[in-house]
Amino acid sequence: MEVIHINSSVIYISHRPDNSTVGQMTEYEQCKDMPALLIWYLCLQVINMFLGIPANLIVLWLIHKNKGESSSSDIFIFQLAILDVLFCLILPLELANKAFHTTSNTWYILRFFYGLKDSSPLFLSCICLDRYLAVVHPIFFTKLNGRHHRAVLTIVVWIIILAYAAAKCVGNIPNFDKVFTAMILGAFAFMVFCNIAILWALWQSGPGRDEMHPVKKRACKMVLIILAIIVFNYFPPVALFPFQEYFSPDVFRCYIHYVAFGLMDFSSTVQPMLYLSKEKMPQSLNCCHSCTTHAQ
Repeated sequence: MEVIHINSSVIYISHRPDNSTVGQMTEYEQCKDMPALLIWYLCLQVINMFLGIPANLIVLWLIHKNKGESSSSDIFIFQLAILDVLFCLILPLELANKAFHTTSNTWYILRFFYGLKDSSPLFLSCICLDRYLAVVHPIFFTKLNGRHHRAVLTIVVWIIILAYAAAKCVGNIPNFDKVFTAMILGAFAFMVFCNIAILWALWQSGPGRDEMHPVKKRACKMVLIILAIIVFNYFPPVALFPFQEYFSPDVFRCYIHYVAFGLMDFSSTVQPMLYLSKEKMPQSLNCCHSCTTHAQ
């Protein structure tokens, strides 16, 4: 009987396997000796479906309902919620494909939706950029009070996302994993820079070295929470994938892969819940409005 060896460096660094990996064995069977992290990953996907979908739908409803009073970043938050709803819907197909029966047709569909999720940090980067301009460059931000440029940026980002997802769906493009690595590294570095710059600007704008306006203090606290979420959800793939060669193929396939993407995919629930927390903490996710009002 012929034994097929799988190159894990091609398979897993770009979220999910390519066409060459599809065979008779499911991913659960491949990791049957170390299934803990795969089960943990699927549990997170269950939470995404049953908590993430309602949370994102509520975000979409609230933004649509309050569109007359919406903040500058709501257009990006709206698009991000749409992406997360689409991604959270794939659990039944993903569960069947990973645990019961693997087919090439289902991988085409799954890879497309994985591509949508892979590139969702682009919209999160747009939110961070909008906040950064509002706090650090308020004069320039006031000149961009129209929504035309945000709509254009949204269209451009959607074109990039759909092109990436379509290319990932094909599954056999050489070195395509490097596109994901570059994108996640760039988005992560950009988001961290924007949030640290916002924190620094808010801290410097306090009336005294050891004193800060209560509104600015709340904004600073919220930015810290957002920064923590960015690090929690997006730091694992950034930190682990460059060191893939130091792990054995089985460990990377059955452990590292599911740790990194499990936490990253769980952002589909964390992000809308953070936005909805503004019921208790006004303007929580998008602190542009309060920061712009009180930082000038």
